[in-house]
Amino acid sequence: MRERIRVLLADDHSLVRKGFRRMLEDDPALEVVGEAANGPQAVEAAERLQPQVIVMDLAMPELDGIQAASQILRKLPATGILILSMYSEDMYVRNAFAAGVRGYLLKNALEVDLPYAIKEIAAGRTVIAPGLSLPGPQEAESDLDKLTQREREVLQHIVQGRSNKEIAALLGLSPNTVAVHRANLMQALGIHRTADLVVYAIRKGLVTLPEATPDKP
Repeated sequence: MRERIRVLLADDHSLVRKGFRRMLEDDPALEVVGEAANGPQAVEAAERLQPQVIVMDLAMPELDGIQAASQILRKLPATGILILSMYSEDMYVRNAFAAGVRGYLLKNALEVDLPYAIKEIAAGRTVIAPGLSLPGPQEAESDLDKLTQREREVLQHIVQGRSNKEIAALLGLSPNTVAVHRANLMQALGIHRTADLVVYAIRKGLVTLPEATPDKP
């Protein structure tokens, strides 16, 4: 009997994870080995469980799906990551594939065949939602390339409205170090005010805000 494909589910909505788990557990070729409710949990679970495929929500707290994917793929480059998103804009697709994901599907598409997509990803193939386009070689570069991984993490927390002290506590850094990262990323992006930075980061798809839905636990 062929070994089942090990899958990790990462989404900050428990009902979404339960729905995906039921869908995947009906397929004998797939095995859900774990779940994660935010970006840091997804990174930790990926390292611990070594799944072949991660189904990752784009908009999650603390680290969004793109940043979590970047961290995971630095340590586990063979992992196939499939992004599920409410966002169809080119900038999100471009940033996701620039991070190294293998697939990008839309959550609200009725025709999504998640088991099939996971099998394609596990086989090393690329999956993309109908109507979306894979970025070309030049398009794959984005403003994310101007920032270090730590600066991206700090940016995510800034957009979520956290102070330097709060960010320092979450990342295990000193507030002074966070202030340096904040200054460096603003310089890299050519922005000098926090309010402008937040607007720019969201508009460019550098970070996402978690989706507010009534089923969040």
